[in-house]
Amino acid sequence: MLHLLADPRTDVRPQPYAEAVARLASVRHALRLVEPFGAGPAPDIDDALAARFDHAGEAKRKLFDRRSERLVSATASGVEALLIERQNRREPHGEASRELIEQIQRELAEVARVVLA
Repeated sequence: MLHLLADPRTDVRPQPYAEAVARLASVRHALRLVEPFGAGPAPDIDDALAARFDHAGEAKRKLFDRRSERLVSATASGVEALLIERQNRREPHGEASRELIEQIQRELAEVARVVLA
């Protein structure tokens, strides 16, 4: 099973911006499982997000957390469905795969804009 969520049992708590950037990076990594030639926002978005996250207001950070958690969960479900098809020796429908990739890319950009706007 594919796991994209952090292990809640860890005692070490990362800096808030590091966790935010890591969350979006995990989604980009999952996209690379589906689209091997790179997917997701450019790496400079990570830098911009890291630079602005600590200065974003509490409301923006909470909104980012909620939306990015939903994005990670939806990405995990979508990628897992594609992987299950492949494990069962069925090729996932190409258009469905492309639509999943495009939807996740749009949502990645929207989630990042919560802090970057």
